[in-house]
Amino acid sequence: MNNNQNIAVAQIKGNNLAEGLTATAYFYPVNGGTLVEIEALNMPLDQSHPYAIHIHEGNTCTNGEFLGAGVHYNPTNENHPMHAGDLPPLFSNNGYSYMSVFTNKFTPEEIIGKTVIIHARGDDFISQPSGGSGARIACGVIQKYTS
Repeated sequence: MNNNQNIAVAQIKGNNLAEGLTATAYFYPVNGGTLVEIEALNMPLDQSHPYAIHIHEGNTCTNGEFLGAGVHYNPTNENHPMHAGDLPPLFSNNGYSYMSVFTNKFTPEEIIGKTVIIHARGDDFISQPSGGSGARIACGVIQKYTS
C-alpha cells in the first residue's frame, strides 16, 4: 500500500434508527484501485439480512435522515449495482461487522468530501436507483487521513 498521504477515512455514526452504531471506513490506494476496509460496532442485532453500504455524492451527514449525503456516487452514470459507490453489504454478527474489498471504480482522492451511508436493509442489486436498501441509518464524511 502507498503511504499515509493518499489514504481517506470516514468516521460513521448512527442516527435514531441505529443509536450507538459507530464505524470506521478506510480507503487505501493500491495498484489499480482502492482497498476499502470497514469495521462497525453496535450494528443492529437483526441478523436476518445484510446491510447495504454505499458511497454517496453529498458532502454532509446533517439531520437525522442524512439527506445531505445525496444519491449514490455514480460518476460514469451506470445502472445500479454498477455505480462506483456500490459496495458489498455488511453483515451484523451480534452487532459487529467487518468488511474488506478491492474496487477499481475510484481512488481515495476521488471520494474525499463524499459520504458513506449504511442502510437499514440489504441491497437487492436490482431496484433502481439504489437497490431498495431502505432508510439511512448511519453516515460519515470521507476525509483525507491524517495521523
